[in-house]
Amino acid sequence: MKQEKTSPWEVIIGLEIHAELNTKAKLFSGAPNHFGDEPNSNITPVCTGMPGALPVLNKEAVRKAVQFGCAVGAQVAKFSQFDRKSYFYPDNPRNFQITQFTHPIVIGGKIDAMVDGEEKHFHIHHAHLEDDAGMLKHFNTFAGVDFNRAGVPLLEIVSEPCMHTPKEASAYASAVKAILDAIDASDCNMEEGSLRVDVNISVRKKGEPGFRNKTEIKNMNSFSNLEKALHYEIGHQIAEYEKNQDKNPLDVIPQATYRYDPDQGKTILMRRKEQADDYRYFPEPDLLPLVLTEDFIEEVRKGLPELPLQKEKRYVEELKLSPPTAFAIAYDKKIAVYFEECLKYCQNAKSVANWILIEFAGRLKDKNLTLAETAIGPCHVASLVKNIDNGTISGKIAKSIADDMVEAPGKDPEEIIKENLAYRPITDPAVIAPIVDSVISANMQSAQDFIAGRDRAFAFLVGQVMKKTGGSASPELVNSLLKQKISEITPK
Repeated sequence: MKQEKTSPWEVIIGLEIHAELNTKAKLFSGAPNHFGDEPNSNITPVCTGMPGALPVLNKEAVRKAVQFGCAVGAQVAKFSQFDRKSYFYPDNPRNFQITQFTHPIVIGGKIDAMVDGEEKHFHIHHAHLEDDAGMLKHFNTFAGVDFNRAGVPLLEIVSEPCMHTPKEASAYASAVKAILDAIDASDCNMEEGSLRVDVNISVRKKGEPGFRNKTEIKNMNSFSNLEKALHYEIGHQIAEYEKNQDKNPLDVIPQATYRYDPDQGKTILMRRKEQADDYRYFPEPDLLPLVLTEDFIEEVRKGLPELPLQKEKRYVEELKLSPPTAFAIAYDKKIAVYFEECLKYCQNAKSVANWILIEFAGRLKDKNLTLAETAIGPCHVASLVKNIDNGTISGKIAKSIADDMVEAPGKDPEEIIKENLAYRPITDPAVIAPIVDSVISANMQSAQDFIAGRDRAFAFLVGQVMKKTGGSASPELVNSLLKQKISEITPK
């Protein structure tokens, strides 16, 4: 349900993003942290909660958490502490999770994101380290538990309740993902579950103090589903409140946990919401408090790579890309790496960006691939752009060459041009001159407009010549002949 600006209702959204850290080992054991291996092959007595097994903290997981804190401008706590969170479920082998409840490692922070072309700022409440649970796997006649994921290090990033639309929530989550990817803290693969988003949402009348009950939607594994789930839940809560205006709002929407069913397009109740007291938190007795030095934090801060927001601003200021184009490249690490590799061979940043984001992206969409996943190298895209810029081929021919590049990945555009006579532009003035004459004769007013200083009129004439030649005329020759012929016309 889409809410108009005139709606009397205000939406309050907060996100909990669970990012699996891409360390080699798990958070409290030396077992491999690797997705996709045989079930229950990456386990130790610590992972499965065997009596007497003691946890040992993974320093690299701590470093990645500190990296994230520095990247978002948060306070990195010099003192943090692990706690036990008790709950009973088959995929939780110890019957408790080791997390950070009272003293998290990251406090505060800010995320900048683009929403409908406007830069917005969202605030993080805190981020803490914890270990992941295993996975339940359901079959036709039985269910099994795979403990390979049990003990994998998680960074849970908890936002303030500062988002008010599904688009804002999606933009915030996308920006967090881009930062985690940029600092190489997580592979952020949502399909494999290494980035999962829990959504907390409530609605209230505009101007109403305090919050009404919130519902939580668990384990959103795509940004599109996140938006769809929020749209549904917003509509559901508002409809319930409007149907039950005589009741106490706390009785209308109970605090509960849901999952989103994309096939039905609705949220499904899982359980009534637990409170903090239900988890019986207490300090983890088998782990000392985590104490960091200022030198360690500063060393991590100085080692940060260029972050997406910094990259975006550089693209706008130095390469003169439009903000939306700069954002689209900067906030996708693979695209940004590919783009910058292209610029080593070709300096036309705007054209390179267009071919990456629009032309090739469109051609590869049906194949469910990105440029970085194909054998089309950055040098090939750069070569295509350079051939357009130096007048060797026209834009229309370039599109046909791009089709061939997609069908034969790894083939250089230069080679494709040599093999296909149709891709070689007409460079004989004797062939083009009569066509130029006929176009000027048929569009004399446009020629006069160009003489009067209207550059768009010239672009129109160029287009007409290219149309008559099927896009095969040399752009440089067309431009030269048109200017020469127009200069011979006596102005009105």
